[in-house]
Order: sequence, then structure tokens, then C-alpha cells
Amino acid sequence: MNKFALGMLAVVAMTGTASAADLAARPYTKAPPPPIAAVYDWTGFYIGANAGGGWSHKCWDIVDPIGGALIGPEGCHDASGAVAGGQIGYRWQAATWVFGLEAQGNWADLTGSRVSQQFILVPGDAVSHSNVRAFGLFTGQIGYAWNNALLYVKGGAAVTEDRYEHRFTGTNVIFDSAKETRWGGVVGVGLEYGFAPNWSVGVEYDHLFMGDRTLTFTTPAGVPAVFDTRISQDVDIVTARINYRFGGPVVARY
Repeated sequence: MNKFALGMLAVVAMTGTASAADLAARPYTKAPPPPIAAVYDWTGFYIGANAGGGWSHKCWDIVDPIGGALIGPEGCHDASGAVAGGQIGYRWQAATWVFGLEAQGNWADLTGSRVSQQFILVPGDAVSHSNVRAFGLFTGQIGYAWNNALLYVKGGAAVTEDRYEHRFTGTNVIFDSAKETRWGGVVGVGLEYGFAPNWSVGVEYDHLFMGDRTLTFTTPAGVPAVFDTRISQDVDIVTARINYRFGGPVVARY
């Protein structure tokens, strides 16, 4: 009886061993690759358009053409209106910092006037009138990028094209005028967002420091005015912008 039991146990053990050997090996599964993060790259040349509005603050003074001594203030006024133009530039990105250079040129129509505190015959018979017709900006930029969002500051040189007139109050007829191209400085700040490969939109604010200049007005016949006019000027510009950037839109990072 004991021999029979031992034999049965041996058969069962051999059967179990053979069944385990017949089982298929567990297939090997390769680990999935790490996820790829698409990171917006601001590096490259770009070209774009902008439009918005501007405000220019001007103060006029009548001065002696010899020595520039103040004779009397004419007063200050604001000139406002629309602006539109384009920009071209280059940016390069180092980690999250973005550096750039840009040139911008805009048509403008910032107009304003006020009754002059000086007069020809009687008080109130003259109006000082101004118009900013165009401006240009030549700036460097430094910004910080959160992927496809970019916040930047800018600064550099600014130039404006201005026209000034004295008019008779009752008839609006011009009795003398002057025009100039004036250079100054600019600082600004902007926020830009890459909404599609190579395309971005943004908004920008710029303040132009244009200083003061002394001008000789002339009559329509070309005769210089008896006194010169010193005019100070600051300009504020707000624009919406759209840019197209040449180059790849994203950089893959693991």
C-alpha cells in the first residue's frame, strides 16, 4: 500500500512539472517613451502690421529769435487721432529670455488746437494748431516668455513728422506755419501671444520723449514771422499688432 501511494505521488509530481514547462513565456513589453512637450520658440525674423491711436501733448511759447528769451506763453493742447503702420524685426530666445531689435514706421493723424494766449490785434484772434503726420521707432527689446506668451519692454530712438500752424479764429485761415522732423527717445511695453504656428498677436504701449524745439514760422508768402515759437512735445501710442515670424514654430523637449 505504501509503495502504491509513493508511486502515485511521483506521477503527480512529474505531471505538474511537465505542465509548468508547457506554459508560454510571458511576453516582454517595451516601456512607453517619455512625453514630448511642444515649446514655442520666438527666435527668427518677423514682419507685421499695427493700428491704434495716439495722443500728443504740446506746449507753445513765443520767444525772441535772438537769444531765445521767453516773450509769452501761447498755452498747451493735446492732439489725438489714429495711427497705422508696420514693423519688422528679429528676436532670439535664450531659455525663457527673449532679446530683439525692431524698426517700426507709422502713418499718423494726431491733430489738436487751442486759442492762443498771444494775439495779432485783439485777445483770442489767433489759434495754434498742430498735427503729427508720421512717426518711426528704432528699438531694442528684452522679454520673458511663458511658452507662447511673451511680455517685453523696449527702448530706443523715435522720430516724428510734425506740422504747426497759426490760424485766424474767425476765418480759420492760416497766417503762418512751420514743419519739422523731430528726433527723440521712446520706451514701451508689450504683451504678445502666439496663437498659431508662426503667427502672433499683441498689444503695445509706447511713450515718446520728443523734447522741445524752437521753430521759425513763415507766412504763405514765405516771409519769416517776427518772433520764433518754442514747442515741447510728448507722444503716447497704443497699438494692436499682428506678426508673422519666419522659422519653425515649436521646439520639442523631453
